[in-house]
Amino acid sequence: MQNQKIRIRLKAFDHRLIDQSTAEIVETAKRTGAQVRGPIPLPTNRERFTILISPHVNKDARDQYEIRTHKRVLDIVEPTEKTVDALMKLDLAAGVDVQIKLD
Repeated sequence: MQNQKIRIRLKAFDHRLIDQSTAEIVETAKRTGAQVRGPIPLPTNRERFTILISPHVNKDARDQYEIRTHKRVLDIVEPTEKTVDALMKLDLAAGVDVQIKLD
C-alpha cells in the first residue's frame, strides 16, 4: 500500500461525538505506524427553520430552530495493512457519518 492515501470525512450533528471519533481514528492509525494529517475542521453548516406557532393569525408569533452539521477531514498517508485492518474493525459512535476514499 505504498504511495497511497486514505481520506476520511466525518459528519455529525454533535461536535463532541465527532471529536471523540477523530481521536479514536488518529490513535488507531498512529498505533499501527501510519502517518496522520489532521483532523482538519471544515466549515459548519447551519440550517435554520422558522415555524409559525399560531394556527391562524398572529404572523409575529414564530419559533426558530437550527441544526448544525460539523465536519472533519483526516488524511492517513502511507497506510500499512495493519492500519486498514484496524480501521475496519474500529467501532465508532452511532451519530457519526464516515466516508472513506482511497487515493
